[in-house]
Amino acid sequence: MPIRPENRDRYPRDWKQISERIRFERAQSRCECEGECGRGTHTGRCPNVHGRPAYGTGSKVVLTVAHLNHMPEDCADDNLRAMCQGCHLHYDIEHHMQTAAQSRTAALEAQMDPLFDINEEAHRGA
Repeated sequence: MPIRPENRDRYPRDWKQISERIRFERAQSRCECEGECGRGTHTGRCPNVHGRPAYGTGSKVVLTVAHLNHMPEDCADDNLRAMCQGCHLHYDIEHHMQTAAQSRTAALEAQMDPLFDINEEAHRGA
């Protein structure tokens, strides 16, 4: 999954090498999810393999690396799991909802600041 620009500094400089080692050496190009994603579409280890058609959808599988604790700074092997894009998205869904809510709140607050300034000027007769 692409790294958002605002999070880029949270990843180690050698993230590309770490990611490749987890996906292609440790996982042997296969999704390591064993149901953590909560999709309920596979029992045991997910059968998806990088570059091949995904089971169920037929879309091309892209193997990613998930941080199980959602902390990009924590690159310990036991915190990393090679996951197909489907498992990774489902695994992160709650985290995505939380960060989206925070982003929406920040955007609303940023939009409101100029409005308050305009209203204050209007009340002062500016």
